[in-house]
Formats: sequence, structure tokens, C-alpha cells
Amino acid sequence: MTNATLDKHKLGWIGLGRMGFSMASRLLKRGCELAAYNRTRSKAEPLAPLGAEIVSAPAELAERDIVFTMVSASPDLLEVLSGPAGLLSRKGKAPKIIIDCSTVSQEASAEARARAAAAGAAFLAAPVSGNAKAVKAGRLSLVVSGPKTAYAEAEPYLAALGQGVSYVGEGERARIVKICHNVLLGVLAQSLAEITVLAEKAGVKRHDFLDFVNKSVLGSAFSRYKTPAFVNLDFTPTFTPVLLRKDLDLGLAAARELAVPMPLAAAVREIVQSLIGNGYVDCDFAALLALEAKAAGLALEPENVAVSDGLESKA
Repeated sequence: MTNATLDKHKLGWIGLGRMGFSMASRLLKRGCELAAYNRTRSKAEPLAPLGAEIVSAPAELAERDIVFTMVSASPDLLEVLSGPAGLLSRKGKAPKIIIDCSTVSQEASAEARARAAAAGAAFLAAPVSGNAKAVKAGRLSLVVSGPKTAYAEAEPYLAALGQGVSYVGEGERARIVKICHNVLLGVLAQSLAEITVLAEKAGVKRHDFLDFVNKSVLGSAFSRYKTPAFVNLDFTPTFTPVLLRKDLDLGLAAARELAVPMPLAAAVREIVQSLIGNGYVDCDFAALLALEAKAAGLALEPENVAVSDGLESKA
């Protein structure tokens, strides 16, 4: 894709946490014209040298063609859209397309869609799979739902964010896809923690065990990505236990509504709650390994081995 396909629209960005900042940076580096807002302005200012215009309120982005939002939770999304200085707070002014990349409930997404429609804006739900490192490596993936015409117009910008975009239809379908994805994320992380502790307690080094797993039919982008954290006990946050608990709660709520039994997910939700109760809050959810080791009576030590996370750049 050339930059020529990315200069047709003026973009806006709301929400510059770890993920939002990396995603907005990537669009700027691909030549997009972008203005950005973050509640804490100092987090937005490092984008200015990349060419971003920094604004003081979401309302200042209302005349942009396409505005992305990337916030922490459902109430935050509704606030940045319809709060006193929200994106849709200026009568008669609204972006053509709003793209929300947050992980929020289907109910909040439907409410956001209705508010956007009332203001004359198309709304795309576009939650992502990956983290800031995956964004930098060009390996982010997105699932999108909403009006197909809006998706076709926005697709070049979505594609510029990573390695693939999956369009799954109208309405809020992307939300349930992302929630299901993150439920699986929790289940896989706990399973990987359990078998890694089992192998180590039997005398196998973690890096040797995970090297085998990653080369086997069971190896995955996820197992490779978590290998450095598991081997060297580096739990620098990419996705916190608190956020994982939120997504497990969303998944289990959907399961109750649709009468789908999810005993494994329910058990993992309680393990994540225990992780948080043990003080693992502002860290990566890979700390499930530490909780599992403690339960097994295993004292973990960093192995200090250089191992790949599998995130070779596709930028």
C-alpha cells in the first residue's frame, strides 16, 4: 500500500494509552494527516513531532472525515462521544465515519452506534487483536462490523494498522468476536502457565520446554509472544489482569444471555480474580505463571535467556 491511498481523508484520534498511541503513531508514519486528543494532554504531545495536531477536546475533531476512538471501557466511549465536549456535542457537526477500536460491551457499542447515527455519522466497531509491540511490528489484526459502505471507505486506514482486517457484517458482530477472542486469550494463558510449571517442576528448563512447544503443532503466535515473559519473568504490562477480568466478565455475561455453558472460562475468571487479589494489578497477565508456580510450591527464577517473541517486523 502506498501513501497515496492514505491522503484522501483527514483523520482524528481519541485515546492515547499504550495501544492508541502506537496505532496513531503508525498512521502518522504512513503519511496520514491526523489530529489527536487524550484526556491527559502530555500523553498526546509526543505525537506532535510526527506531524499530529494536538487538540484539547474531542469536539475539536468533529469536522474530521474519519475519527478513531481507543478507550478503556464502555462508559469512556459514551463519554468521549456524547459528553459535554464530546465528539458529537457540536450541533450539526460530526465526522463522516467513527471507528471504535476499544473492547466494549455490545450494549455500549449499540448505544454509541445510535448516537452516531443521530448525528449523521456512520459507526464501525473495529476491536483489535494484539498490543503495542504487535502494532510496531505490523502484526496487529482487526475485526470490523458496521455499514459495508463505510467499511469500504475506511479499509485502507484499517489495513495500514497491521497485518489483516476481517469484516464480519453489520451491527455489533465485531464486539462478540473480540470478546470471544479475549476469553480464549485467558484460557490459553492459564493453560500455558499450568503446563510450563508442570514441566519445570519435573526438571525441564522453561526455555527448553517452550522452544519445543513453539516448534510443535501446538505452537502459535501467542505462545511465541509470551515466551520471553515466561522465561525471564518480565511482566511489563501489555494487557493487565484487570482488563482481562473485564473481558472475561463480558464473555460470561454473553454466555448467560445466550445459554452457552462455559465452565473453563468461568474457572479462569476466578483464577484471574485470585491473581488480582494477590497484588498482580499493574502488570502483564502473563503473571498467571507466578500464581500457578506459587500454588505448586515452585520458586521461579528468571532464566536470563534471550528468546524470540516471534514479532519480526512486517512494517
